Amino acid sequence: MSQQAAVTPQVDPRGLRFAAALTTVVLALTLILNNPWPLAVQAVVFAVSVVFGVQASPYGQLFKRLVRPRLGKPKELEDAAPPRFAQLVGLVFAVLGLIGYFSGVEVLGVVATGFALVAAFVNAAVGLCLGCEAYLLIQRIRTPNPATTT
Repeated sequence: MSQQAAVTPQVDPRGLRFAAALTTVVLALTLILNNPWPLAVQAVVFAVSVVFGVQASPYGQLFKRLVRPRLGKPKELEDAAPPRFAQLVGLVFAVLGLIGYFSGVEVLGVVATGFALVAAFVNAAVGLCLGCEAYLLIQRIRTPNPATTT
């Protein structure tokens, strides 16, 4: 294990998919009920994840206390930074959705919530975190590989 891996916070990827599944349900309820309040609750969950880390979020705590003990230890852990960034992206979409719903621009609320719902569903269903992939792409752009630059 590298020294950087020892310093970097790590997360159980199963917990991330569990959180994505719960997020999918909450965002789907927002759209089905045409009610912004579930989206407001989800925005708070996103904000807690961004500020304190994904493991400190309500969904992270549910996974840690109720689900993970039944599953045992994960085969591997993942860097916590990409999922934390993904939660920030989710928070942006949730805030845009809330602005839309509460300002009377319902189409903005529905579209922003829909985008967040698709991303959460893809993560829950197949384990592809779109926000995490965006984070990794940004990291590659910010820190080019010296072997490829001349």
